[in-house]
Amino acid sequence: MAVDVRDVPEAQRYEARIEGESRVAGVAEYLRTQELIAFVHTEVPPQFEGRGIGSALARTALDEARAANLRVLATCPFFAGWIARHPAYQDLLYQSRSDVSD
Repeated sequence: MAVDVRDVPEAQRYEARIEGESRVAGVAEYLRTQELIAFVHTEVPPQFEGRGIGSALARTALDEARAANLRVLATCPFFAGWIARHPAYQDLLYQSRSDVSD
């Protein structure tokens, strides 16, 4: 089963489709600036769960963030958990650079 993931910037989301299916099999919604992409919500309908759709969304979105030199803010629990289980992507995570001193 081939999963095709594409960025749909006008909808601010990545969409995953399975070969032979007309419906969207999953989405990863984001907010993006010139320096940062925040993944805010990921959804895979129940009929498509367990097929690697979420992983395909995460991998494609994060690979594209890396290629665009974007920092990643994973506010979506799925993305946060996925990155925690895949150390090769942890360097993309946004780190606050503010230094607060008392």
